[in-house]
Amino acid sequence: MGATVLAQVAPPATPPATQPQSPAPQPPPPVGGASAAPVVPAPVVPPVPLGARTFTATTGIIFNAVRPERVVDFEMVIGYLQAAFEKSTDAGVRAQAQGWRVFKATEPGPNATVLYLFVIDPTAAGADYGLGRILSDAYPDQIQEIWKLYTGSLAQGGSLLNLTPVQPPPLPAPGATPPVITPVPTPRPAPPAR
Repeated sequence: MGATVLAQVAPPATPPATQPQSPAPQPPPPVGGASAAPVVPAPVVPPVPLGARTFTATTGIIFNAVRPERVVDFEMVIGYLQAAFEKSTDAGVRAQAQGWRVFKATEPGPNATVLYLFVIDPTAAGADYGLGRILSDAYPDQIQEIWKLYTGSLAQGGSLLNLTPVQPPPLPAPGATPPVITPVPTPRPAPPAR
């Protein structure tokens, strides 16, 4: 259970205002009475949401660099997220919650930030791990305040990493001589021309 960083997540979407659409312009009638094929408007394709955070591997990590003076704010957002997971009736959100864990690094991050890692194992196929949707669904009346806590606590954009398990090659049989690895020679620069 955790959160993503500012550079990775678009703010929670507010429903777009419904605007009346004017009809598509029609071509002028054909000359000489010939009938033309009807004009069919192109289908409307919804844009890909900005900030969508989807994993392609079965395990992933998201790093969050948090301002040291805003740790309490960030951890409060994590509390809101955990509560949102617990009360959600959305099967997709519940699947995300199953593998989402939050860790705080003991060592300081870059520029004395506090690093939070969200380890997602397993990831939910095709799920968006951005916080905006989950939090706005759970807290529609409080989302603006929660989002300010979240964005104000982040020191910089973070990273989403897809993790692949390492499969080492087979080991030699007991008593067998390990393979000799020949080092690749490092080319030396040519001496300067005189």
